[in-house]
Amino acid sequence: MPHSKPESIDSYIAGFPADIQQILEVVRTTVRSAAPDSVEVISYDMPGFKLHGGYIAHFAAFKKHIGFYPAPTGVPEFEKDLAFYKIGKGSVQFPFDKPMPLELITKITKFNVQRNLKKAEQKRMVKG
Repeated sequence: MPHSKPESIDSYIAGFPADIQQILEVVRTTVRSAAPDSVEVISYDMPGFKLHGGYIAHFAAFKKHIGFYPAPTGVPEFEKDLAFYKIGKGSVQFPFDKPMPLELITKITKFNVQRNLKKAEQKRMVKG
């Protein structure tokens, strides 16, 4: 992990060796493509994406894997797809020695975008 608190996703990624930087950039680009209207943030000292005030996903590099954190609590709807990975409450580990599952990251991100849009619409209806 980077030694100092990152101020941006760029500075977070820059704190890693070149091979890990490439993987982090691919994950970043994948999430960004699936959630083009989202805002990049650093939260919990990790890169993340927000949309309409809610988190969509965070990711982080560790010694042997990329941690992917679909917000807010993971995605039980993708349990079968995630069965091949080590998972925890709200997290999944994608090991460096296997290809990054970019299609799966895209599907989860798009799912969370729709969930956030639905929540934002419900809030508008309540206020409206």
